Amino acid sequence: MEPVVRTQHGRVRGTTRDGVTAFLGIPYAAPPFGPDRFRAPRPPAPWDGVRDATAYGPTAPKPGYAGPFKTLLPDPEIPGEDCLNLNVWTPEPGGSGLPVMVWIHGGAFVNGSGAVPTYDGGNFARDGVVCVTINYRLGVEGFAYLPGAPANRGLRDQIAALEWVRDNIAAFGGDPGRVTVFGESAGAMSVTTLLSLDLGLFHRAVAQSGAGQIAQDPDDALLVAKEIAARLGVEPTAEGFAALDPAAIVPVQAAVSGEVSALPDPARWGATTAAGGMALTPVLDGELLARRPEDAIAAGAGRGVDLLTGYTAEEFRLFLMPTGVAAVLTDDLVGAATAGMGVPPAVAAAYRERYPGLAPGELMAAIVTDSLFRVPAHRAAAGHAANGGRTWMYEFGWRSPNHDLGACHALELGFVFDNLVPDSELAGPNPPQALADALHRAWVRFAADGDPGWERYDADARAVRVFDGDAFATVRDPRGADRELWA
Repeated sequence: MEPVVRTQHGRVRGTTRDGVTAFLGIPYAAPPFGPDRFRAPRPPAPWDGVRDATAYGPTAPKPGYAGPFKTLLPDPEIPGEDCLNLNVWTPEPGGSGLPVMVWIHGGAFVNGSGAVPTYDGGNFARDGVVCVTINYRLGVEGFAYLPGAPANRGLRDQIAALEWVRDNIAAFGGDPGRVTVFGESAGAMSVTTLLSLDLGLFHRAVAQSGAGQIAQDPDDALLVAKEIAARLGVEPTAEGFAALDPAAIVPVQAAVSGEVSALPDPARWGATTAAGGMALTPVLDGELLARRPEDAIAAGAGRGVDLLTGYTAEEFRLFLMPTGVAAVLTDDLVGAATAGMGVPPAVAAAYRERYPGLAPGELMAAIVTDSLFRVPAHRAAAGHAANGGRTWMYEFGWRSPNHDLGACHALELGFVFDNLVPDSELAGPNPPQALADALHRAWVRFAADGDPGWERYDADARAVRVFDGDAFATVRDPRGADRELWA
């Protein structure tokens, strides 16, 4: 007999393999369609009997990745309306007191799901952690700023999932008083945003390649919503978009998102949209989100939550090298793009002077890696530590041999989950297992004991643990002279 667990909404049956039991596709909120579309999440309807939780549930409406990202970042699409679901892996369904880790996926707030194969939580459960991965509404459905609808619906979904964990995870052997929320890219931006809200729903946080500077002003967010609505021939309101099937919205949303990323023009999209290079992100609605997360953290928000934050050494190469964009960039294009993203001209000029041998594409990768990822991570860490928050920082420096990716965005994911694929497009033919052992072990240790295993971060020493191949060292303020350019 496969294990059965009782949740607040009904019983679920999982599947056990190699000492780990997985419960997949459990609804934590009602399907966000019909009268619940463009509304805040509400609890799912209870069910009778035992619900099979043996396969991933539906994923949120999304366009899927284009071009080389289809193979670099596998992203399954599972049809169905019951997309606000989550997955649980546990070593002891009848146990108690185990640390809990809740994963929030990335994907620029328009892609991704908890069903991505890399995010299989079995190896966290193998090592004594109850691992949860979640879906949340994406794109227009989750993040468009629309009159007649609550803003930040995708964030509200994440909060609802964390409330489900608080109320139900003990039935799976987890300790609701020992929850770590972790995420990458848009997921890390979400983690940092949730940290800034002082929700009391988690006790530790891991932000991988995403920090607290991403939040659109309402007027800028409305520019994006109006453009998508105009192309669809509807009013830029919840009622207008609700008249269309999500499948009709997704390709237009994808086109606008691509234009914002390709040419982040503040005159067209607003400065806060252009700065992040993403069309649809959390919005400063004055209700759920009143301040930019990094500003709230600098003022003391989230100080009671332990924070582990970091980045890959060459984040932006993922977006420039395999696409061929790097090869066609010129100095003028780099100047225009970085200025549109809010990079001070003096900073861009300093990078040119310091690295005179870099081709325009390489220079663009270096500047945007720092502006979008590395420097904001340092700001979040410094703000958190300055207010007494226990803080740690890492850098992932191992370089993929494929597609000139280097130590690019998303490369660390398979290592964190200890789910290396022998010949993946992202990590190449022989990714080092010793690196996965070390990174995964640090994450488990942080969730279990509140200490990943190296010196804590403060704004004076700026201790950063560098993970690179089989060489792991704590470095004080790596590339500090570049970081200081952004002060």
